[in-house]
Amino acid sequence: MKLEIRQLVLPLEQFAIELDVDLDNARTAIFGPSGSGKTSLLEIIAGLRRPQTAEIRLDGQLFESTAQSYSLPIRSRRIGYVPQDDSLFPHFSVRRNLLYGSKGHANDRVLSFDHITEFLEIGSLLHRDVRSLSRGENQRVAVGRALLSAPRLLLLDEPLTGLDAKLKQTILSKLQSLHGEFGTPILYVTHDPAEAIQICDEVVMIESGRIIRRGDPRKLLA
Repeated sequence: MKLEIRQLVLPLEQFAIELDVDLDNARTAIFGPSGSGKTSLLEIIAGLRRPQTAEIRLDGQLFESTAQSYSLPIRSRRIGYVPQDDSLFPHFSVRRNLLYGSKGHANDRVLSFDHITEFLEIGSLLHRDVRSLSRGENQRVAVGRALLSAPRLLLLDEPLTGLDAKLKQTILSKLQSLHGEFGTPILYVTHDPAEAIQICDEVVMIESGRIIRRGDPRKLLA
């Protein structure tokens, strides 16, 4: 995977995000304090927010070019996005939420419905009402739905927020092996050093919308 972000500028209330960076690791942490622009960056990559200026490419495909007044439609980007807030449809069962994400793309065994539900251990939840799920169950279903869209890139925004320590470690182990299991590159937003160290190969540290450091999370965050 190679994600190229050029001359990105997005004014926010307290500061402006200003980035010019290439991301090419399979598991990258976007690390920084709350309010540093991490979620806004994911929203721009996913196509949910328009920057003031930017040129963004994923593996050579143009996603965004303000110079050309061009923005690739969200569905065409094939980005799997798991936001911080609850993203499941409350009027759907777990199965229907998962199938909503598939869209007929995941025909191979690796990204099959059975493989993903088995890996995430959510097979027993398929007939449940999503409103009855625990926070941890909800997050696993949200990750499953994103994977079933056969994404070229998976964006995870603080997926372990609000979980107790035992449950957090259980889901961490799943996320840690997710790229090896499915081959999907990950951008992982967090403000927790332990999560970045356990899951990611590189950390990009952001403060007030700008990169202040990047490198091995074990060296920078330990």
